[in-house]
Amino acid sequence: MPKLPAVSGMEARGALERAGWQYVRTGSSRHMVLRREGMPVALSIPDHRTLDRGLLRSLIRDAGMTVEEFTENL
Repeated sequence: MPKLPAVSGMEARGALERAGWQYVRTGSSRHMVLRREGMPVALSIPDHRTLDRGLLRSLIRDAGMTVEEFTENL
C-alpha cells in the first residue's frame, strides 16, 4: 500500500480540484465542500494544518482516486 503524504486541508483541496472536483462553499464549521458532476457524493475537507491519514485515505477513496493519482495532483 502506498504511503500517504502529510498534507493540509488546502493542499488536499488543490489536488482534488486538479482532478476535476469543484469548490462549492465553506460551511460554518470551516469545512470546504467539493462536488463533481456525475459523482453521488460531496467531499467535506476540514481546513486543518495536517489531515489525519485515515481521513485523507477516506477522501481519496470517496473521490474515486488512488493514492498515486492523488499524489500526482499535489
